[in-house]
Amino acid sequence: MTARQTPLYETHVKYGGKIVEFGGWLLPVRYTGILDEHKAVREKAGLFDVSHMGEVLVTGPDALVFLQKLVTNDVSRLADTQVQYTPMCYPDGGTVDDLLIYKRNHDEYLLVINAANIEKDWRWLTENSAGFDVELTNLSDETAELALQGPLAEAILRNLTDTPVEQLGYYWFIPEARVAGKTVMLSRTGYTGEDGFEIYCCPEEAAYLWEAVMEAGRPYGLMPAGLGCRDTLRFEAALPLYGHELSAAVTPIEAGIDKFVSLDKGEFNGRATLAEQKAHGPKRKIAGFVLTGRGIPRADYPVISEGRRIGTVTTGSYAPTLDKNIGLALVEAGYAQPGQQFDVEIRGKNVPAQVIAKPFYRRKGE
Repeated sequence: MTARQTPLYETHVKYGGKIVEFGGWLLPVRYTGILDEHKAVREKAGLFDVSHMGEVLVTGPDALVFLQKLVTNDVSRLADTQVQYTPMCYPDGGTVDDLLIYKRNHDEYLLVINAANIEKDWRWLTENSAGFDVELTNLSDETAELALQGPLAEAILRNLTDTPVEQLGYYWFIPEARVAGKTVMLSRTGYTGEDGFEIYCCPEEAAYLWEAVMEAGRPYGLMPAGLGCRDTLRFEAALPLYGHELSAAVTPIEAGIDKFVSLDKGEFNGRATLAEQKAHGPKRKIAGFVLTGRGIPRADYPVISEGRRIGTVTTGSYAPTLDKNIGLALVEAGYAQPGQQFDVEIRGKNVPAQVIAKPFYRRKGE
């Protein structure tokens, strides 16, 4: 299967992006360098192309009850123009995907899903829609998305719109805003651990908007940012990545995102398993750790205690903001408490590590 290009592919090439394949898409892993881009987002701002993400519109009288059955969070708590993060589970509690739900009104919701899961999620949503008065529309190919992230994101955006973006709350959106003269959907969301905005537009206008945002951001130190720093940023904030901290074999409770599982909203896929895990504690948990020896942990490295494998690294990296080599690992629950010690096997050598609290990084004021 040929890897796909986003509407910004030529723009990335023009800006010197190093292109790699990710989830079936050709995307920039970096421009100037991952560390530079990471620092820019933490201290100033970075601009990401996230047009590879999927979008599915759910409309109809049963839109709410349908979503309540499919996802673990309580969608009924959403006000119009509010955004909600939620896992979506299989009946056995394993995770289909984690996604954002944008509530437009009582019978219209937009789901933003992970790029590598678009086809799988679309099948799952359509199979589960039987018996509900809903209509599903896959808008993935008709939607481009830019993410402007960092502490100066609001100041940059104010130069491009008359919309009072300073009044837009975190995890709220404006269905129709004018940015650089174009009509877009604008949300105050992101995946970096920083403040920021996501701009949804039609693919034909993506390159124009990218250039407009870059131009407005130059005085503020805005940099184009690639997948490499997107991963180190989300990882420092301990935000899960599907296929690593979450999967069909890992439940939201095991992943430590219990607060997005609402057991009191009624029946939903996976509820019995998740209720059992919440009541008695899961047998495995995602733990954060720092290496106390030399080395960098990577996904799939074994986690060892007293000669026995007790788990697996799900994400590991050098953390630029902390200047430490840290990781997330799915381990036996008894080893997941801060202060616990174990080893990570790195190229045949056991390197000592200690469990530390998550998230590893919080932005100021959080």
